[in-house]
Amino acid sequence: MLQLNCADITGFDSQGEAVFIDLMRRVGPGEGRDPEAYDPPLSWALDRVRTTGAGWIRLAPGLPDEAVPDLGRADEAEWISYDGEIQEVVLWFGLLGRRTALPAPVRKATLPPCGVSLAGRGLPEPAVRPVGRYLYEPDPAVVHARLVAEVAQDVSGGLADEGGPLITADELHHTPFATAYEITDVLPFKSAALRATLRERAVGRVAVAAPGLGIVLDEFRRELAPKDPGAATVFITGTTDRPTVLIASPILGTPTPRNGTAFAGS
Repeated sequence: MLQLNCADITGFDSQGEAVFIDLMRRVGPGEGRDPEAYDPPLSWALDRVRTTGAGWIRLAPGLPDEAVPDLGRADEAEWISYDGEIQEVVLWFGLLGRRTALPAPVRKATLPPCGVSLAGRGLPEPAVRPVGRYLYEPDPAVVHARLVAEVAQDVSGGLADEGGPLITADELHHTPFATAYEITDVLPFKSAALRATLRERAVGRVAVAAPGLGIVLDEFRRELAPKDPGAATVFITGTTDRPTVLIASPILGTPTPRNGTAFAGS
């Protein structure tokens, strides 16, 4: 029979086979990027789950690496997104009765409600290649889980930018883990006619694909006034000395990111 208790969790000595701890709550000012400031802190939760031997800990998805060293030595770290928005990361312990810890946690990206998951295969970072006919924008769960290389391999593509998450390929491969686009134009960012061209194409979204370009995204988006999320998307790629604009149209049958989402490199 289910029994509910309302008490200080740090003083509760459960005798169950697994323990499930939700640390998504944030306390105090700021964005809750220090899980030791949580109540209870992450260190207590990790010790509690390890002592029990099985269970999971639910955390905010954007914590810096130093906040959760080695991902808590979990068996698996699962990043979950819904409708193109990252929701949470779950650290799993004691999976399948495993008695010895893995050398490193398995990284996984999961996309409900369809329930598909992508697990890490230990791949190196893909090489940067020339822009092809198609562009793939990985789901945020894939980016947070650092599984861009796995998606690149699945679509036979490479990176559009050094350090960025966008993938480009010459052929179309459908995948639930990325939004696919067909590139229609490649233009220099400083072209005098660029803004007029973008307005003519009824742009629906503006995204910075490469980190460190120093482009004021909000200002650029206000000038274009994008309205239709199903229209073409502008991806700003390249380097600081040679930024490039890719105009791309989403391909039907692939997930479409929410309107106004700024896609920055991980």
